[in-house]
Amino acid sequence: MNRIYDTIEPNVIDQEMLQKAVEEQGPQEEAGQLAKREGIDFKDVTELQLDFRNILKIDNLWQFANLTKLQLDNNIIEKIEALDSLVHLVWLDLSFNNIETIEGLHALVKLQDLSLYNNRISKIENMDTLQELQIFSIGNNNLTSLENVVYLRKFSKLRTLNLAGNPLCDNEQYSMFIAAHLPDLVYLDFRLVDENTRELAEIKYQYAIDELKQGEAQALAKLEEEQAKQKELDYHKAAYVEYLNGPFLFESMYAEDAEANKLAYLPGMPDLLETYRNKFESVCEKLFAYGLEQYEKRQAEVSTFYKCLQEALAANQEQGRKIILDFENQNVGLLEVVQDMSSFDMAETKLAKYNNDITQLSDTLMMLEMQTVDQLEEIIKDFERNIADLVSTFIENVQGMMAQCRDLENHHHEKLLEISINTLEKIVKSEFEEEIPDDVRMLFVDKDTIVNAVNASHDIHLLKIDNREDDIITKANSWQAVVIEEVHKNEIARNRSRVKEINQYIDHLQEELDNLESLEPVE
Repeated sequence: MNRIYDTIEPNVIDQEMLQKAVEEQGPQEEAGQLAKREGIDFKDVTELQLDFRNILKIDNLWQFANLTKLQLDNNIIEKIEALDSLVHLVWLDLSFNNIETIEGLHALVKLQDLSLYNNRISKIENMDTLQELQIFSIGNNNLTSLENVVYLRKFSKLRTLNLAGNPLCDNEQYSMFIAAHLPDLVYLDFRLVDENTRELAEIKYQYAIDELKQGEAQALAKLEEEQAKQKELDYHKAAYVEYLNGPFLFESMYAEDAEANKLAYLPGMPDLLETYRNKFESVCEKLFAYGLEQYEKRQAEVSTFYKCLQEALAANQEQGRKIILDFENQNVGLLEVVQDMSSFDMAETKLAKYNNDITQLSDTLMMLEMQTVDQLEEIIKDFERNIADLVSTFIENVQGMMAQCRDLENHHHEKLLEISINTLEKIVKSEFEEEIPDDVRMLFVDKDTIVNAVNASHDIHLLKIDNREDDIITKANSWQAVVIEEVHKNEIARNRSRVKEINQYIDHLQEELDNLESLEPVE
């Protein structure tokens, strides 16, 4: 098949094209000219028209972070891609292109109106995240299966659908099938779905729809269960104790330990291993419960800190507002007073006092801000100490419980080594009568071989315990550092913003004063 761009030069979306498009779509000629002369930040653009430009590949749209409407129709685009940054997109037109597969839309969770009209699409798919979709046009494509349209049932807000021009429309049951399977649809192929068709469709497909609903209910229940499990896992991860409420850590020690699996065949090992497992998992369970408890304490401490911070800032803001209000009340009507004065000397004296009041106001507001900074610094220091104590205690107790795990491993290692040596002695004396696999018997060729095997197993177990301990400690310390850094960063930004705000207000007052000084008193 000949491609359209065999005769038309394909274009790419580059900076020049984007700049030109923004300039051309100015709300009025003057605005477009202003954009052309002074340039425009693409982040400020909410609508973009890139139709009829022979675009082959979607690219370079990441700069339009706040885009809500995008027209890419009547191009030669073959693949939906590079749209991940357009998370605010509500309206997207990709009609009249050469697209064969629906893809690359997962980030567009706010999308309400999507047009894929007149492309080469043969299957409706990969749209699961578009839960806000209300209007969907996919007419004039290659859709052949009515069953594929059932996919659209997951979009509860879908009210307008265009499928006209697809092979599936030739099916005599087309309208009835769509009405039955999409009962909330209002418009199909630009026509209102009449109630008579809807009622007949409901009767005709009643059993199929009931079965479909049952399957959807089961799928929804499964999804909710999975989401609940993921939410619980995320909670455990936030507490740094994920999978410690079960056999995961113990089993992970043996997962890559081939020697231990062989040694499990030795006499007395099943009971020894079971005892070890129970005690080890008991310690892990205690660590898990302790981790969740400490996580809640850390969260409560953070919450209390921000509450104290907001209370202190609210008191400061109220005090600042009162100071400004008193100043403005004292100087209300100053313009009229100055104008009514009969002499320059009296006006000059009044304005000099006003200037002094402005200076005093500036000093007072800056002093109040300095006091606030000192107050917040004390609150932050207390918070830092409390967080440091919580994390330090947490780490200390984690190390203690991990030490218990190591003690259990060391004890098990000693017992295993003892059993292995005894087994070797029996084999050497031909007193070992129990059947063991050949690969296990190979470990007992001499003492060094069996001791090395037992020690290798022991090292693997200790490494797993050490790694999990390091992981918990690293995450706890990292959390502490990030939280404290964020607090200081926010306070610096707040202080700078407040000082700037005060200066801007004082500058405004000074500007008013300059205007007053330029006035002449009434003779």
